[in-house]
Amino acid sequence: MITKKIDSPQNSFIKSIVQLQEKSRNRKQSGLFIIEGLREIELATKGGYDITTLLFYSDIISINDIRPFISNTTEVIEISKDVYHKLAYRDTTEGVIAIAKTKSLALTDLKLSDNPIILVAEAPEKPGNIGAILRTADAANIDAVIIANPRSDLYNPNIIRSSVGCVFTNQIAMATTEEAIEFLKDKSINIYCATLQDSTSYHTQNYSIPTAFVVGTEATGLTQQWRDASTKNIIIPMSGMIDSMNVSVAAAILLFEAKRQRDFK
Repeated sequence: MITKKIDSPQNSFIKSIVQLQEKSRNRKQSGLFIIEGLREIELATKGGYDITTLLFYSDIISINDIRPFISNTTEVIEISKDVYHKLAYRDTTEGVIAIAKTKSLALTDLKLSDNPIILVAEAPEKPGNIGAILRTADAANIDAVIIANPRSDLYNPNIIRSSVGCVFTNQIAMATTEEAIEFLKDKSINIYCATLQDSTSYHTQNYSIPTAFVVGTEATGLTQQWRDASTKNIIIPMSGMIDSMNVSVAAAILLFEAKRQRDFK
């Protein structure tokens, strides 16, 4: 079962794992990425991700605990305390780290229901915001998340960590804004853009039909392309001193309004 044991943090294979953690280029070139923690690995496995390698620190976790994630092609490596601490991003990852194959993130891979709800996030930059958006999408159990004009690699360890594994529970595609708009229009999905300009209150619209909500960054909002392509620009009325809220909070309000309308119709 255990194919090898690695004790030295200077081992060349361990150094290559560090490069996968730190460099988007290495992840893209190899088609591999890193997952920490039992819950995240379990969600990745359920999401159809191929686990190529499992590394475990036996003082924290036994091989029996990771056995459900081991296939006939999985390499299992026991690592020392020094190696584990070199690789682990946090102290609560239960002593296990996985290497997995990335998936295609093409729009054409999305499998939608007959009456989909989609969340589009344009150019999100902060891993924490992306993670929170994915957690929101999972909580609402929507059809898909589209990241338009992505600024970050989806398999960045910070995104995986902040999403608590919801990278693996959502259908996700990455595309340019032009491609995303064309995709939604080809599918006859109504586009509701959350923006301050020329907008109406979000609760006045009908989301019981195929719906895509589009949210932008707090700093710059949505590009003109989205505002021009929208079925309706919508706004969440606010009573305080500022005119914006965290993008994941805004997304949650919109998605759960759509769910409310559908649940009670």
